[in-house]
Amino acid sequence: MALALLAIGGTLLTQMAMGDSWRVGVDEGERTELVMSGPFRVVRNPIFTAMVATGAGLVLVVPNIVAVVGWLLLVFAIELQVRVVEEPYLRRQHDENYPAYCARVGRFVPGLGLVER
Repeated sequence: MALALLAIGGTLLTQMAMGDSWRVGVDEGERTELVMSGPFRVVRNPIFTAMVATGAGLVLVVPNIVAVVGWLLLVFAIELQVRVVEEPYLRRQHDENYPAYCARVGRFVPGLGLVER
């Protein structure tokens, strides 16, 4: 339960750290600043990392096959959202800044998911 509650708090804090760049979904016409400070210095997708941790905490609270399958589907959906929607959008919106950021900051975990420029 502690992991789930901490991760819910982490989700809220990372959303707040995005400031005016926080959005739901992708709008090609909208231009937002690339946030690389706060938790975004450590991982590129700290909101999604916190959401996966929340799900893991819930699986530990209610350890059954439905919870595990739900958590695995969450991980799959987040991977798909980030790789197919978010990252291509950010590459288009932020030209050289985003590839340089991807080369030094991990996708969900520090040091993992680095992308060569």
